[in-house]
Amino acid sequence: MSAPAASASRPVEGYFFEDFTPGRRFVHATPRTLTAGDAALYVALTGARQPLHCDEPLARAMGHRACPIDDFLVFNMAFGKTVADISYNAVANLGYADVRFLAPVYAGDTIGCDSEVIGAKENSNGKTGVVYVRSVASNHEGTAVLSWIRWVMVQKRSVAPTSMSSVPELPKEVAVANMRVPQWLTTHALTGRVTGSLRAWDDYAPGATIDHPGGMTLEEADHMLATRLYQNTARIHFDAHAAKGNAFGRRLVYGGHVISVLRALSYDGLENVAAIAAIHGGTHANPAFAGDTLRCRHVVLARDALPGRKDLGVLRLRMIGAKDVELASLPAIAPGEKHPAVVLDLDYSVVIPRRQSA
Repeated sequence: MSAPAASASRPVEGYFFEDFTPGRRFVHATPRTLTAGDAALYVALTGARQPLHCDEPLARAMGHRACPIDDFLVFNMAFGKTVADISYNAVANLGYADVRFLAPVYAGDTIGCDSEVIGAKENSNGKTGVVYVRSVASNHEGTAVLSWIRWVMVQKRSVAPTSMSSVPELPKEVAVANMRVPQWLTTHALTGRVTGSLRAWDDYAPGATIDHPGGMTLEEADHMLATRLYQNTARIHFDAHAAKGNAFGRRLVYGGHVISVLRALSYDGLENVAAIAAIHGGTHANPAFAGDTLRCRHVVLARDALPGRKDLGVLRLRMIGAKDVELASLPAIAPGEKHPAVVLDLDYSVVIPRRQSA
């Protein structure tokens, strides 16, 4: 099915599972101009401390024209653009694959998104189905800045069975050769004076576990304000009255806010990360709610050279977000293994300086 005409109107009640025919395209409304105010509010809501996003002299010394917008703020903003069409009637966002951070975003850039349905499978309960979409966010100059696949459980309009049973084959990883790292990016300014750490790519051994020391309790006001900041309109996050009738009896915290909080908590131990390169895959393993206290563990999966660069390397990391548990008591959890305390299991790659610079 071709993209809807520009004059087509989104149903006031939103789209339901039956509307997501594979091949259908959506051009999402309300492009967003990101501002320095958005970036400051993001810091206030998550406690993010990555200096690249708040220290303009550092950003310029690294080759940027200004402080870039935090990668996960860009992700959440872009994700928010897709919600009104894709997940307004969602039960839960389930996971991600093939997420590529393609170009830096700066205050003043305007981001718009479009999506294509690449799969849809009805659930056995007859009330919901899982929809798979590939989305692309581009800036006002037409440059793609982010692309991703996600899958989401969506309510059906009717209990009548459908014939939709298509699950796409998802990429297992983003190859290092396909990660876009600007040639002009330099990290000589990421000193211990700036970041508080001398840890470099060379110091992270595959198999090592980092239990980050901090914790953050999710506040109702904070997660709601964050979700509004992203213009995420999914009713499961906003409507407390309607949420009384769901399986949990309450609103769910938006998973992107969980990722952002965990990223902020991980600063102690990953201080010199220069950029998020890709997300290979990830699942929201259990829901998070206001009042839950999040903690973050990272497992180093691999340490990869970056083609053509001796000053930068890539770390492949597994981010494990746990709620209401001390990490010292959390056992080693195999990929795909379920644990009631784990709310996020994310496989992603970051760019970080190497000690043996050219």
